Amino acid sequence: MKALSNTEIKELLSGKFTQWSYNETFITRKLQFKNFVEAFSFMTAIALEAEKINHHPDWSNVYNNVVFKLSTHDANGVTMKDFDLATTIDRIFNYYA
Repeated sequence: MKALSNTEIKELLSGKFTQWSYNETFITRKLQFKNFVEAFSFMTAIALEAEKINHHPDWSNVYNNVVFKLSTHDANGVTMKDFDLATTIDRIFNYYA
């Protein structure tokens, strides 16, 4: 899979992915939940989906916050695979919001 250009990434971010940002290496989003259990439940749901598509996020969790940094290591950049996972993350997060 080919890495997207900066222009392609910025176009996607200005459309459907306005909650995500780009730092020239990965797309990122920080999500906040009511508590740790809700954050961990969300992470479990994402882990199951990520395994299905064989694309695993770089993420961190501190109490009720989950931070994602998505890039495709094989492509050495951000690909549509990352935006597909971002779509899944956003869809599942909407269930918790």
